Amino acid sequence: MAAPALAGPGEKAAQTGAAQTATTPAGNGRKAALLIVGHRGASGYRPEHTLASYELAARMGADYMEPDLVITKDGVLVCRHEPEIGGTTDVASRPEFADRKRTVVLDGVSVTGWWTHDFTLPELKTLRATERIPAIRQQNTLYDGRFEVPTFQEVLDLRKRLSKELDRELGVFPETKHPTYFKNLGLALEGPLVRTLRRNGLDRRGAKVFVQSFEATNLRELADRYRIQVPLVFLTGASGGPFNDPRSYADYLTPAGLRELNDYVSGLGPEKGQIIPRKADGTLGTPTSLVRDAHRAGLKVIPYTFRAENSFLPAELRVGADPSAYGKAIDEQVTFLRTGIDGLFTDNPDVGVLARTLV
Repeated sequence: MAAPALAGPGEKAAQTGAAQTATTPAGNGRKAALLIVGHRGASGYRPEHTLASYELAARMGADYMEPDLVITKDGVLVCRHEPEIGGTTDVASRPEFADRKRTVVLDGVSVTGWWTHDFTLPELKTLRATERIPAIRQQNTLYDGRFEVPTFQEVLDLRKRLSKELDRELGVFPETKHPTYFKNLGLALEGPLVRTLRRNGLDRRGAKVFVQSFEATNLRELADRYRIQVPLVFLTGASGGPFNDPRSYADYLTPAGLRELNDYVSGLGPEKGQIIPRKADGTLGTPTSLVRDAHRAGLKVIPYTFRAENSFLPAELRVGADPSAYGKAIDEQVTFLRTGIDGLFTDNPDVGVLARTLV
């Protein structure tokens, strides 16, 4: 599947930040350009951020695998949703690590648990992954204790192997998690990320790689200091703003803010409610102007996160009263794809691949 035409920061500099009017391809061309990103792998079917989850996403047809990156005490990038691993591994049941439990201030919030930066990689490799939301995804608990916490390098090795086996180039869409927090610990994520990409020949124009972050300053540093060549994607929330940043996400998403982002960012990853908000009764409302505004600023739009269970769906697309049961997830994704977005993050890549054919 061809990647959308997103420019890396080097090309952004050559464009001197000029806003470019994007056009949406029609018909089969548009379908081919839509990206299906396996959110933390195929995390609707396997515990997230495991090699099993990433592999299943690829076999279901995802164009990209999405690993969240945190770091160990000895400076190795590993794939976890958060640096706190009490809810995604069996560490709480390991008496040898009971004394590692502690409270830290993570982006201004006190959080108690076990932290990747308190473990060396060999120690972390003794742990096993568990389902993060077992109340909703009980079927995933079948795999608790089966899989290791993978390194970023292991994900890239898997990508290379599966690309050959499936005869199509798979992409990788890493996210830097809490980069300011880790930098303040002396464990900055930027250098290890760029070095890993370059060691694998992936920091180059045309590589099927995007790097994403909720922190604009992190992306600016990757562009300006590290001269990263792959496209950068700014993730946004429906409220608040990046940590330790005086600007809100809403400010970044004004027409002027989007034009400024175009200097170093090639795409947006908004929370899906920023594309189609929900009304007071939980049903889908009227689409906002964000897709149009972003395209006018020369930015692609790939929202998150699409899931199949009723608890994550708008009210009119739920089926039955069981929050864990599947609702009309295909309908939701088709509805969003028809707004002109350029792809989506989904825990159920097979649903995304099917929805893409129906646009």
